[in-house]
Amino acid sequence: MTPPSRLRRDALREYAAGSLWVQPAIAALAALLVGTLLSLVRVGPRSLLAPLAFQGTADDARTLLISIAGTVVTVIALVLGLTVVALQLSSTQFSPRLLRNFLRDRPTQWVLSVYLATFVYSAAGLYTVGVASGNRIQDFPRIAVTGAIVLLFATLGMVVYFADHLAHSLQIDRITEYVQTSTLAVLQKKPGMVEEPAPVAPPWASIVRATRSGYVETAHPELLLPLAARHRVSVLIQPRVGEHVVEGTAIAWLWAAAPDDPTPDAGAFERAVGDAVRIGFERTLEQDAAFGIRQLVDIACKALSPAVNDPYTAVQSIDHLSVIFAALAARPLGDDVARDAAAGAIVVVPGRRFGDYLATMCGLIRRFGAQEPTVSVALLRLLGDCRSFVGQDAVRLADIRREGDLIVADAERAVVQPADLEQVREAAGRLARSLG
Repeated sequence: MTPPSRLRRDALREYAAGSLWVQPAIAALAALLVGTLLSLVRVGPRSLLAPLAFQGTADDARTLLISIAGTVVTVIALVLGLTVVALQLSSTQFSPRLLRNFLRDRPTQWVLSVYLATFVYSAAGLYTVGVASGNRIQDFPRIAVTGAIVLLFATLGMVVYFADHLAHSLQIDRITEYVQTSTLAVLQKKPGMVEEPAPVAPPWASIVRATRSGYVETAHPELLLPLAARHRVSVLIQPRVGEHVVEGTAIAWLWAAAPDDPTPDAGAFERAVGDAVRIGFERTLEQDAAFGIRQLVDIACKALSPAVNDPYTAVQSIDHLSVIFAALAARPLGDDVARDAAAGAIVVVPGRRFGDYLATMCGLIRRFGAQEPTVSVALLRLLGDCRSFVGQDAVRLADIRREGDLIVADAERAVVQPADLEQVREAAGRLARSLG
């Protein structure tokens, strides 16, 4: 499979995982296939399947199928209504960026799949049960009707399961835990980053322009490297994964080693860059750990808003961010680089450094929660956890120290009672002693 084909397959898989209709549609088609196969099974009086076969008449079977189809339609409407309520609540109470997580929820997709499969199976059975060529008959596929009864019981079980799952999925602890787990999974999948300074495009570099607008969802420099090596050029992708691009603006810089060396036409690289850098209408968690961090930061900031005023939820979000930042502090962070030393070619996708992640997270929550000492203490505790993993990295230690100073300065400016500042100063002192 060629790389562009693999990327299209990955994009299709990502779309399917975040859609509520794909899995139920597949289940409906499977139900039609299973129903067709079961309708071919004929059960004799002495067959081992005879005790399992439906024992009623053809009219009884049609009435049963009609009742099941009608009941399931009502249940589907109820489930969709509850799902919309959950989406609305998560969007308004926590963050609109959490909607994607609920759409990707596997249990919800399974429940809708069972409901739709039951409806399609029962409705399709009405074409074969008790009717042939427009005339009433008494012979009908009894095993197929039994299958509809089995699906009915499965549907009833799914009603109870969905109610329990929905109640748990709206708990803030479950939401933040899911975001934390998903973000850590992104960090584990990401290739090793290079923390060396990113190259700067020289004055003779050519511009490769974006062919569409949207967010950079994934970037694969290794797919661009063969073309860059063939032309002996360097390529610097301008936006980082997760950033927005406008059609017609620079998405990459292309240059040869020297001004007099031949440089290929930038248009020849447009399609290659488009294949290696996927642009979509929304951010995803495929390669964008900052998006998971943004979701937890949004939850904290929303909780600290005057409309909600829930500092403890903000502290919970910071606790989950501590786990993510501990993982960030223990690994190299920087640009994603692909090289061909023999050809002197290099392809660079810019990445975020530890200080970038830390400043974005601490800055937003610090400004919203400066008046609440418990939030400042939680942020300082997060910085202390990061200190345990950065070792003697001078740059990261400086990042931690700078954010700690800003947290204390904002707390001293916003908190009115001096007694309330004591816990903040104690936490800041512990952090300062750990930094040395």
